[in-house]
Amino acid sequence: MNFRTHARLQAEACDDLGSPFTARLLRLFADSLRPGTAVADRLLSWPGEQIATDAPAQRLAGALHYLVLSGQAPVLARLYKMPEQTEDAQLWRVLEAALRLNSDAVLKLLDRPLRTQDMRCAAICIAAAHWVNAALDVPFILSELGSGAGMNLLWDHYALKIGDQLYGPEDAAIILEPEWRGSPPPVAPPLIRTRAGCDLAPLDPAQDRWWILSQIGPDEPARRNQTELALDLVAEHRPEIKQSHPIDWLEAQLARPVPGALHFVVHMFLWPTLSAQEQARGTTLLSRAGLRAREEEPIAHLSVIEDDDGPGAAIVLELWPGEARVVLGRADLHGRWVDWQAPDL
Repeated sequence: MNFRTHARLQAEACDDLGSPFTARLLRLFADSLRPGTAVADRLLSWPGEQIATDAPAQRLAGALHYLVLSGQAPVLARLYKMPEQTEDAQLWRVLEAALRLNSDAVLKLLDRPLRTQDMRCAAICIAAAHWVNAALDVPFILSELGSGAGMNLLWDHYALKIGDQLYGPEDAAIILEPEWRGSPPPVAPPLIRTRAGCDLAPLDPAQDRWWILSQIGPDEPARRNQTELALDLVAEHRPEIKQSHPIDWLEAQLARPVPGALHFVVHMFLWPTLSAQEQARGTTLLSRAGLRAREEEPIAHLSVIEDDDGPGAAIVLELWPGEARVVLGRADLHGRWVDWQAPDL
């Protein structure tokens, strides 16, 4: 695959995700980018075997948005505020100028891996935690693999709304309202005793704020507003996020006693990024810990994993003791919808 084909495919994905302006930008680059500048040469020479994994088109869109948010491209920022009033030819001239004037900054941003964790996926955690707590009714010890900035470590500070039912604090600043399919989960608010997370490269909610927000389309104001509120909460509460390989950290977490509590281990979209050996090691660690689990000190493993079984990703819960595996349903990768299939309790 080459960059132009990749950019067109990502433009289609952006249309589906609700960011037509980002889709428009990527189509302009696919059609109009020519070699001869540092940024263009970097993009057009991107190794074909790495394009699907590296996602240079999304990196480029994020880099441009970062220039706008950080005030480095004021002319481009004005066009971002009124894209519908700008013809493609004018927009392309401004894009070319922004890349030329900020080429060093853009090249550095192109080398930075994407971090597209969407806090709207916290809706999955909220629903699953209520379901688990209805079944077990014990305090939670929360461990999250791949926490990023920690927005999804604070899911109990948000509220999930399904119809007229609210799951979470009545005064929550963030209310998530995904399209809900299937029966709602039982209402059983869990008590989080402690929480911690890990990440290979944790993000700071203040220092990395522009970078995190740059991954959101400039024409997605509602999503950006919720993300900013979530970052404010993380900056206030500062949950523990250790820089570590997720499986090494998981081993340490599972080795700690959790008296009188449920150890709730969560990861979203992380597992496929691990090697087969790392996945096998993680599975073994969980199984061994499960053998030691007791009724008053159970373990729950919540995973959200892309597969080939349908749209979105599978929501799978494993419980010990007993080694039960429950498919809770499927969900959109950005938390826009949840197809809840959990069994009734």
